[in-house]
Amino acid sequence: MPRRAIPFLSDQYYHFYNRGNNRQAVFFERENYLYFLRGIKKYVRGHVEVIAYCLMPTHYHILVRIKQFLAHQTSNIQTSEVFKTSEVSGKEVSSQGVPESKAVSLAMQKFGISYTKAINKRFSRVGALFQGQFQGKPIKQYNHLLNLCVYIHANPVKDGLVALPEDWEFSNYLEWMNLREGTLVNREFIEDNFGTSEEYKTLVMEYVKTRSLPDDVRKYLQELED
Repeated sequence: MPRRAIPFLSDQYYHFYNRGNNRQAVFFERENYLYFLRGIKKYVRGHVEVIAYCLMPTHYHILVRIKQFLAHQTSNIQTSEVFKTSEVSGKEVSSQGVPESKAVSLAMQKFGISYTKAINKRFSRVGALFQGQFQGKPIKQYNHLLNLCVYIHANPVKDGLVALPEDWEFSNYLEWMNLREGTLVNREFIEDNFGTSEEYKTLVMEYVKTRSLPDDVRKYLQELED
């Protein structure tokens, strides 16, 4: 896997996303979406907190915060061959003796491979499912962070799949609205940044009606679709 120019840093927010190869579908039936979410829990949740997500027929968006790595979680890293390399020196190391930044990438890589294998087996297909490796873009501005939540949850409405965000099963907007009990959500984040679920719903519905976002946010999102 190619080395990433941008490391995944503890307590920082990142936008994970990817689309289908040649912009084709990556989810074909309801069980595919559910299998994908189980994969997040199995492979990725140990490294990140999921803030907002939305799975669309041809792509996905997952907004995460990288968990803070604790030194006492390491296990025999002094004897790890990885720990002896200059790459690890001075960096956070996971319990597997791998730099924590790389551990996030490896977790996502395993997750993507697992999902692709399952889809290929289910539909008797071969070859790549996604358009290369997943993208993990750091969120550097608070304004981008808040608007990205709104954009992600409004995506099914924007693309004409449903009339209202709560009508789309495969996002955690329902958890944000306290309409479903799910584990891929951070309620403290919601309260700290948006207040109540009704206050957040007002923001989302305003975007649904106007499709208006700040220029810098709109430019950021356009870059994702290029």
